[in-house]
Amino acid sequence: MITKNLFLQGVFPFEGAGLEKPVPIHMGLAHFVPHGVINQTLYFRGGNSCSELITIVLMRDGVPMRYFPIGAKSDVHVPLRVVEDIEGGSVIELFLLAADGVKGAVVIDLGMVEH
Repeated sequence: MITKNLFLQGVFPFEGAGLEKPVPIHMGLAHFVPHGVINQTLYFRGGNSCSELITIVLMRDGVPMRYFPIGAKSDVHVPLRVVEDIEGGSVIELFLLAADGVKGAVVIDLGMVEH
């Protein structure tokens, strides 16, 4: 079985729109899982430069799948190996939740494998 490693990663500025309104972080933090392929998330790492709690939301087809809170001026590492298979045809995206007007930068590293 051939596997392919994928990463959604980078450092991105953000501005919060409210704790109940997830906003896209960057268009580069989206991935379409090809038909006939299974995607598995392996880990999530994130860092937050601002002095407020933020949350990264892993969305699948526009629906929240996992929440990753990141404390003020802090980081998080969450192993996800074999948590859930994501079927082909799905879109995976990372969104952000933060209090309205909160600004900063977020470091994102979502590791995945497809087979």
